[in-house]
Amino acid sequence: MRLKDKVILITGSGSGIGKSTALLFAAEGAKVIVNDLSREHGEETVEGIRQKGGVAQFIQADVTNALEVDRMVQLVIDTYGRIDVLFNNAGISGVGAVHETSEELWDRVVNVNLKGVFMPSKYVVPHMMEQREGGSIINMSSCIAEIGLMKRAVYSATKGAVLALTKSMQVDYAPYNIRVNALLPGTILTPFVEDYLKKSYDNPEEALQTIKKRQLGGELGRPEDVAQAALFLASDDSKFMMGSPLYIDGGAVFGKMA
Repeated sequence: MRLKDKVILITGSGSGIGKSTALLFAAEGAKVIVNDLSREHGEETVEGIRQKGGVAQFIQADVTNALEVDRMVQLVIDTYGRIDVLFNNAGISGVGAVHETSEELWDRVVNVNLKGVFMPSKYVVPHMMEQREGGSIINMSSCIAEIGLMKRAVYSATKGAVLALTKSMQVDYAPYNIRVNALLPGTILTPFVEDYLKKSYDNPEEALQTIKKRQLGGELGRPEDVAQAALFLASDDSKFMMGSPLYIDGGAVFGKMA
């Protein structure tokens, strides 16, 4: 097992990529703390882990709220005495060009996608520093931090900022043997994306096929694909990776089919 007895906190792990990652990490021997705003979804993830013999605990908390995040992290420390891996996965989308983006939407997406990485890191890092055994922090960016995408102004801005933050954090915490890396997924077929297609297109299936044709491999990614990449960054297999972007995008950054 690649994560045996490691204590791992995953934000936004009630569904999608976070849920798949929580299930995989538990199967690899980790003690997983599932965090989500939705108690229903978070407890479903925990139940799925426990049914397979894994160890998991759900903590409901808003990753943008300092008091709730502080409480969550302290509860993990009180229970397990340590945090070995933090996966800052929680995030939301925002559709629109700059002139179409309301101030309310801008603030909300920045709050969740950027402050939601800053806040858990702020409260977890001091414990990792005290542990003197290092740790791994994984930040969820996106391949659109590297390429332009139509009508994704605020989402692109936040994911670019997360990548920059990752590099800055790595410089600060390298002396403590804390590794900080970023995941840069492409279009992943999560329930969120499926819902977006249904709400945004008259023919969701036709839209899906169009998006698939643009991918170099002709398919969209699955949550499990990103989970495997997160496993690599969480484990000692990636011990020489520091401040790095890891692409799981089907080649989107490097080109697309006509």
